[in-house]
Amino acid sequence: MDIMEAIRERHSVRVYKDDKISDEIREKLGALVEEVNEESGLNITIEYDNPEGFDSKLAHYGSFRNVRNFIILKGKEAPDFEERCGYYGEKIALEAQMLGLNTCWTALTFNKKMVRQLVPDNERFCLVIALGYGETSGTPKKHKEMSDVVVTKGNMPEWFRKGAEAALLAPTAVNQQKFKMGLVGGEPVIKVAGMGFYTKVDLGIVKYHFEVASGRKVV
Repeated sequence: MDIMEAIRERHSVRVYKDDKISDEIREKLGALVEEVNEESGLNITIEYDNPEGFDSKLAHYGSFRNVRNFIILKGKEAPDFEERCGYYGEKIALEAQMLGLNTCWTALTFNKKMVRQLVPDNERFCLVIALGYGETSGTPKKHKEMSDVVVTKGNMPEWFRKGAEAALLAPTAVNQQKFKMGLVGGEPVIKVAGMGFYTKVDLGIVKYHFEVASGRKVV
């Protein structure tokens, strides 16, 4: 599976099997997390074999079952903290997909008290990503049309079209997709559009999808 297949096939999964994640996969994800933290300045960690992270009434209300592994997005406070968490969290989630795992972004339905104990006092917590072998592969969510989010009119370069198509497949909080994109001086620009939950995190996720699909950096 390549990155584009991962983008198309990654869907939110809330119910997981008991299968343990192998040492080989943990090693690969660990190497990526180390690389991501060095590049981003974040302090992302992965908690394995810890069912307490999603052992709460809220998690069960959110239909999460048997979550034993999860990614914690955290780091030093900064103006772009949430956007970086989205960008690099999705990078890890898509790598997990390519390694045969499933994931689900969540901001509310987990054991907050327990997870926050794993965050140093001098760091800010963002959210978590459930991780493991799903009982299913999840189902695609309905998404907006390209005309709903692209503001640039007329013909668009093929690289931009590919990036926009991938951006529309990005997971966003409650599937809100509150972003707009276009070309300014021939360069791709993506901005938050409107009010919503975790729109800055969503922006980071969307930007990552666009960049890996288009091969162009969002300015």
